[in-house]
Order: sequence, then structure tokens, then C-alpha cells
Amino acid sequence: MSKRQASEALEELVGSPASKKSRFDDYTKSLTPSANGDDNHTNGLQRIEDEEEGDDFDDEVEEKAPIRQAAPTAGYDDLYLDTIDRNVLDFDFEKLCSISLSNINVYACLVCGKYFQGRGPKSHAYFHALDEDHHVYINMSTQKVYVLPEGYEVMSKSLDDIKYVSDPRYTRQEVAEFDRKPRTSRTLLGKEYTPGFVGMNNIKENDYLNVIVQSLSHVSPLRNYFLLEDLSKRDELVKRTSILFRKIWNPRAFKSHVSPHELLQEISLRSNKRFTLTAQSDPVEFLSWYLNNLHLGLGGSKTKPHSSPIQHIFQGKLKVESQAITAKADASDRLRFEESAQVQTDISRFLLLTLDLPPAPLFQDEQEANIIPQVPLSLLLAKYNGVKAQELNAQRKRYRLMHPLPPFLVFHVKRFSKNKFVSERNPTIVTFDARNLDVGPYVEPDPSHCQPGEPIWYDLVANVVHEAVRQKEDVADSAVGEEKKTWKVQLRDKSREGEWVVAQDLFVEKIREELLYLGETYLQVWERRDRPRVQGGSNGKGKGRMA
Repeated sequence: MSKRQASEALEELVGSPASKKSRFDDYTKSLTPSANGDDNHTNGLQRIEDEEEGDDFDDEVEEKAPIRQAAPTAGYDDLYLDTIDRNVLDFDFEKLCSISLSNINVYACLVCGKYFQGRGPKSHAYFHALDEDHHVYINMSTQKVYVLPEGYEVMSKSLDDIKYVSDPRYTRQEVAEFDRKPRTSRTLLGKEYTPGFVGMNNIKENDYLNVIVQSLSHVSPLRNYFLLEDLSKRDELVKRTSILFRKIWNPRAFKSHVSPHELLQEISLRSNKRFTLTAQSDPVEFLSWYLNNLHLGLGGSKTKPHSSPIQHIFQGKLKVESQAITAKADASDRLRFEESAQVQTDISRFLLLTLDLPPAPLFQDEQEANIIPQVPLSLLLAKYNGVKAQELNAQRKRYRLMHPLPPFLVFHVKRFSKNKFVSERNPTIVTFDARNLDVGPYVEPDPSHCQPGEPIWYDLVANVVHEAVRQKEDVADSAVGEEKKTWKVQLRDKSREGEWVVAQDLFVEKIREELLYLGETYLQVWERRDRPRVQGGSNGKGKGRMA
């Protein structure tokens, strides 16, 4: 239809559309009931309504339902599979639709790696397939692969590696060989890595979580439990811990690192943002919260001992003797502090033991450099020999471990202290032997568990180390520069006797056993040995020798 000129009247224009009202009036007149009683008025009005709905779509074509297939067309079983890009696949992040942010029925595009919800004709994944020409998707819950928009499931063995990376599964024989046979794997790009000793992504300030997860993933009974047990009906924290442990030990990974993003999101939610990826927290505080919540998530109880693997692995008993300290004035009006004759004995349970460092020296050496003192680990453990007393809140207390000792002992070296004005750090170096720690002198004798004087050997599994990094290097006085806390963990490779690995976020490298104690030890995990393999005990800083 030609364009109407301004000088022409609208009624004179050929082909000008009549108004909707005029057409409606003409049409209703033609639908007047006939004299013979045939009433077409109702049906006519229905046709009028239909016509009105289509006025603006004169050339409308009837919409057809999309074609869906139950199986691929014969001869096209591998259609679109060549478009899959394994280099962009990263299943470590939280399973949320990138559009709706829903965690229900999430699919991952195997071409670009993005997450979408659903696969029906009106789903986000369906529209993504049409808009971007990406056709292969995997369900993150069932691990089934589908082609969209056709909608059929792909039954191809060539996708098994992707399914395994998304949700690794192990047999008992495979798990048993982790600590026995050395194993080296390769990524998609050919980079070598050792399963269990992979880097962890530090998204912003979550290195405190990385070192704890790395340490717990090398506690053999806890690792085996999360790798082998079916935890699909447990709470979300347990399930996400399990999948992260399984990815850390994945021998067929596409990359040599993992990301704790999915676990971090659940931890942030459960802890009311006490532990997040944007603010650094204390590893010991996080470990206590993490173990207690895992214990509850695994069906544990506060009243029943060893009601979960957490209690069975880490929980021990501690004997605490308390004496009240009173102050009285003597004849010369001087205060005399006396111990109460009554001694109160309590039995408490613990998941970790705190070791107190001696005060750091305030003076400098002849070269005007700060003196960094050293103290053997055995001296710190003397706190639990039942003889050495500590005064706290008008109470004199003595501590001693009790049988049965837990399979794993966790030591917390207390380095940081706070007062009303400033937070202080004690840089004292703790010297230790990574093997042959005799805990016998700190345990209450019990012939039913261990003969008096018989050594109880523990070997180091993980050592969390603090490192202070100066943030401002351009200040005139270097002592004024602000320090930032960074954390790394030293891990023992049981499959390679005597070898150690240090992991700091994405960086993983070997370290000599003799150099482990040179850092500022903050947290240690020790494993009990069933039978002695060496002669002699720990000297606090020597090198243990195999028998």
C-alpha cells in the first residue's frame, strides 16, 4: 500500500483499513437472528472475538509445537558431539542457572560451560541451544547427557570422562591404593599432577579454608568415608564436602586444581556469613565450626560418644584438675595467695588441643635484629603431663590426656593474642620431628590400653603454617608497613615414604622433611601408629630414623 500524502483525505485513500468499530457494527448486523428462529448470534460473537484477536496479525501462521525426539536419527548418533569443548568445562562452581539463579534441575552446556535450568521447550537451556547453536547438555544431578532442541539422550561412551570429572566415583580397591602406590596423572594439556596433591583456587580471601580442607582430605579414615559412602540423603554441607574430596583425589581430572566455590557458598550460608570467600578468617575457628557441623550433618549427637566418624577420628578425653586460689591478709597486712585443699577433677572431651607459646623476647641481638626464639614441641606438650599447673581466673589447673587416645590428634599453636588496643603475633619457631612423636608421657596410665612406660607413637600428616606478608613496601620505616596473613599447608605423601608437599592456593611443590619446622606452625594433624617402626623417641628437632 502506497504512503498517504498529507493533502489526501483518509476516507479517499484506496485500501485504507476501516476502523475496528465500523467493521464490528457491519458484522453484527449480518449476524441478526433470522425469522425462522435459527440463532447464530452466539457463534457469530465467538467468531468476532477471534477476528479481533487476529486484527494485528493478518499474516499470522499457526504456531506448531517443537519437534522432540526420543532417540537420535538413524546414522546420527554422534551428532553435535564434536562441538564439545572440554577445556572450558569447570564443574566446581555452585550449580545455579546463569539466568534464573535457580538450583533446581540444572544443566551444564558442554560447549561453553554455562549452567541453565531445565531442558523443556520453554526452558533457558532450550533457548540457549537455539540462540547460540550449542546443543549438548549434561544434567548435574543425574549425569545424563541430552541434545537440544531435539531433546533425546546421548548414549555414547565417549562422554564417560566428562561424567567422571563432574561426579567422580571410586571403588574400595582404588581408595585403598591411594596411600600404597605412587600415582601420577596428566591433565588435558599434558601437565603432570599427583591425585590428592592439587592446588585450590583462592577466589579472594579463602586461603584459610583451603588449608583446612587440604588437611582433612589427607586424614585417611575421613577421606575414605567421604569417597566411598553414599551421602546423597545427607544435608548439603556433607554432600558438598564429599564431592570436593572426590575431586581432590580425582586421577582423571581435566585440570590440576580444584575450586572450593560450591562448598564455600554453603558454608557462608550455614554460618550466617561468619566464614566467607571475601574476608579472611582464622583457620582454627573455622576448623572447630566445620568439624562440629559435619558431625551434626552426619547424624552425630552430643550425648552419644562416637556417634559420627568425626568423633571417632578426632575426639579424645582430657582430665582436668582444678584448685581455687584464695587471697588472705597476714599479720603484716600483706596478701597471701593459697591453694584450696579441695581438688576438683573433671573429664572433658576435645577435638583439638591448644599449645601455649612462651612470651617472645622484647630485645634485639648485637646486629639490632629481632631475635626469633625456638622451642621444641615436647616443651609445649608438657602442659598435658598432669604436673605442670596453669593459673587462670583464680583457678590453678592441671591437664592430662586419657585413654583411649583418638586415632588423630590436632594441635593448635596459639600465636595470636588480642587486647583492648592491638593484636599481637608471637613469631616463635616450634621445632619438631615429623615422625616418632611419643605422646605416652602426657597420658594417664591405663594398663588396659597401654603398659606404663610404653611409647605411643604419632606421625605428622599435615602442618598448617602462617606467613606474614608486608603489604606496603614503599614506606620509609619498614617496621610500619602493614602485614597480611597468608596460609599454606605441608602434606605428607604416604605413597612416597618420606616425601612432603607444600600447597599454597594454586601452587604445589615438594619440600624437604628437614625444613618443615622453619615456618610459623599454627595447626598440626598427627596420626597414631599402631606399632612402632623406629627406635628411639622424638628429640624435638632431630631427624627420625627408620628401624
